[in-house]
Amino acid sequence: MEMIILLIPLIPLAGAILNTFFGRMLEGQHASEEGESHEHHESKPIAGYLANIMVGISFILSLVVFFRVLNGEKFNVDYFDWIVVADLKITLGFLIDPLSATMLLIVTGIGFLIHVYSLGYMGHDPDRPRFFTYLNLFIFSMLMLVMGNNLVVMFFGWEAVGLCSYLLIGYYYKKKSASDAGKKAFIVNRIGDFGFGLGIFLVFGTFGTVHFEPLFVAIQNHPNLFAIGTTMTAIGMLLFVGAIGKSAQVPLFVWLPDAMEGPTPVSALIHAATMVTAGVFMVARCNPIFSFDIGPVSHIMGMSAGDLVTYVGCATAVFAATIGLTQTDIKKVLAYSTVSQLGYMFIGVGVGAYAAGVFHLLTHAFFKALLFLGAGSVIHVMEHAFHKAHLHDDPQDIRNMGGLFSKAKITAITFIAGWIAISGIPPFSGFFSKDEILTAAYHKGYNGVFWFGIIGATMTAFYMSRLVFLTFFGESRTKPEAREHLHDSGFTMTVPLMILAFFAVIAGLIGVPEALGGHNWFGHFLAPVVGEHAAPGGHHGFSEGMLITISILAGVIGIGFAYIMYIRKNIDADKLAADYKPIYTTLLNKYYVDEAYDKFIVSPIKWFSDNVLWKWTDIKLIDGLIKFIAVTIDLTGRVLRLFQTGYVQTYAFFISLGVAMVIYYLMK
Repeated sequence: MEMIILLIPLIPLAGAILNTFFGRMLEGQHASEEGESHEHHESKPIAGYLANIMVGISFILSLVVFFRVLNGEKFNVDYFDWIVVADLKITLGFLIDPLSATMLLIVTGIGFLIHVYSLGYMGHDPDRPRFFTYLNLFIFSMLMLVMGNNLVVMFFGWEAVGLCSYLLIGYYYKKKSASDAGKKAFIVNRIGDFGFGLGIFLVFGTFGTVHFEPLFVAIQNHPNLFAIGTTMTAIGMLLFVGAIGKSAQVPLFVWLPDAMEGPTPVSALIHAATMVTAGVFMVARCNPIFSFDIGPVSHIMGMSAGDLVTYVGCATAVFAATIGLTQTDIKKVLAYSTVSQLGYMFIGVGVGAYAAGVFHLLTHAFFKALLFLGAGSVIHVMEHAFHKAHLHDDPQDIRNMGGLFSKAKITAITFIAGWIAISGIPPFSGFFSKDEILTAAYHKGYNGVFWFGIIGATMTAFYMSRLVFLTFFGESRTKPEAREHLHDSGFTMTVPLMILAFFAVIAGLIGVPEALGGHNWFGHFLAPVVGEHAAPGGHHGFSEGMLITISILAGVIGIGFAYIMYIRKNIDADKLAADYKPIYTTLLNKYYVDEAYDKFIVSPIKWFSDNVLWKWTDIKLIDGLIKFIAVTIDLTGRVLRLFQTGYVQTYAFFISLGVAMVIYYLMK
């Protein structure tokens, strides 16, 4: 079993290495055998097949491990000492428990479906060996993050997925907007990671270990909990700074919408099951730190680390949802939806309902991967039609779509499944996980968070309904010459959509609450890691049934309002936008956050770098100092050269003069 666990991340790594050195050669050899040119062998993506096989094997091994964990087993394996310095000893080891076993299935399972989808989506790309190399490397990095049995191994995976995101977002590196988006993601994540690193240092300085199991025991058995109260809050807040960056929370969310510059499978991989959920996983894994609350001593500025997580998550959920109301790029709508849904996950883990937060992570992985891959299928359909019609219209703009249901039925039906799931309509998966989070927040006393969460859920249902109605229903807004070329995507793209749609429908059944006649199996499964979520009993206010009803009404109202506006057209959307133009423009321009960052942070830093660090410090100070030294040496040499004549009598004169001066000094 130890070897199987080790092979889970190593096999995708092997795929990345093989494709790095042999991917092009394999595809080139195949092309020459068939007599094809390098540009026209997309039907046989050998590099893609290799990458798919590697992730598929990793998924099978993850299933084996998951079923062992399901039977009550747990594995904490150290393979070798990695870093040993004085009292610091860090091993390369993996911790496999219900939490990490769940993440293994999500990362490898959905990652495998995205790999399969990429075979069709990237079929015409001549540089696909590089693409599949990055995909395999990303899976390896994410597996290291979720499997590590200590904070440093987790941090290694944390940084590696940041690197891979830079490579994947900037995959079309010749396109300036793509390369800029990749750099933006990398830099913003480094800001968050700096806080994460400080948190790790503070953990080691306080407890002398960074390994999870001894760390959590040390926290529980610390002889003076009050003495470390503020320190524990600081640790939690610093670690959460890393999560704010990685999981795109306010104010470090700005990189995620720009990540849409990468190929659509990248968007699904980053936004659905892997990178952006790393912060939620980290908080759940470190739950003894974030749950540490012994009263006022453990608070900083009037709040605990858990409070900070909750309020940042709530602000992000509502803030991003408002932006999603007006976006016209199909992938940008889904990007802000991801930011918003991550906010709900942080509300869950912030209020202490860790199982609920991870449950939403699980259901979101299915329906958001489905929605992104469905969007990719729509874009693929539109690009093909525009190319055939020799048009240059934007294939991602929903204003160029409409009536696609009859042209791409599999894509439309599966996308609709994801839409209903994210809108929180039972019995689809998103309803159960979202409702559990909001109910937990209400019963924990975060009433304001609950109501803001309901408002965000209503907006989510509205903007997702708007997206579906404008894309698949109503009259086609595609130019007539392109309509005849519209048809559904190929087999390799639609099969993953159908599989994901199936799980988007049923995945919520593993966490049906007792109020609806279920047993919340998933919550009990995670309980050994994150603890049991206490039943609400005794709380004054709305009953469980009333909370569920409010949650359902939020989704229904959002869908109904979008139906009235975009299908029945009883409300003129354009007139509404014109009547409230300042609000509409602000939302359309995403509250001008990027512009504010550019004006108040980026531009001053660039000015300081240009005028102070370069023109003054580098050119005037450093270069001036170097030139001064050079001139001084030159002048000194010129003076000394007057005395270095090469004549013996001159040297004898100076020696005699020197001796005379010494004698004179001694005789004084």
